Amino acid sequence: MRIDNKQEMDSLEIINRHYSNNPKAKELVIEHGRDVARKALDIICRRPDLCVDPIFIKHAAVIHDIGIIFCNAPEFYCFGEANYICHGYLGSQVVSREGFPAYALICERHTGTGITVEEILRRNLPIPCREMLPVTIEEKLICYADKFFSKGNIGKERSLAKVREKIAKHGEDAILRFEQLHNLFEGIA
Repeated sequence: MRIDNKQEMDSLEIINRHYSNNPKAKELVIEHGRDVARKALDIICRRPDLCVDPIFIKHAAVIHDIGIIFCNAPEFYCFGEANYICHGYLGSQVVSREGFPAYALICERHTGTGITVEEILRRNLPIPCREMLPVTIEEKLICYADKFFSKGNIGKERSLAKVREKIAKHGEDAILRFEQLHNLFEGIA
């Protein structure tokens, strides 16, 4: 098992602290995270060759969207000022301050299929101008599993065709990155 410097965290305790005044958003973030965790853990069970720590993945999946609290996303009971695209890097800042840098990178790098500097500049995105592509196998796994679930439809997994359709709206680079993730975790389908 690969642990590296990824100490174990209590993702629920951290979310509870940061969402103490917003129980509806807290429940949504936790339940969505559990959906993502189930998908990621299922992949790990089928692919023991990935050598991924399931405890790390479980907590990373639960906490990956902690940053939505800062965003203007009323459909998710969040009434912050930031654009939704900012939730990854804002969540990363929170988790980093909590002392969990490996989990923080998962927060930052899970959005879409990752975001390149070129995309940030071309689309004039309101996020820091740095590569936000998943790098480690854990980052890639959470990024991939997340694409199959919406916070607007808890417990319902999207079909592969629907995931591809949604990602295709973000351009060829995004769909290419998704297909690479799909091939890594599921094989060619």
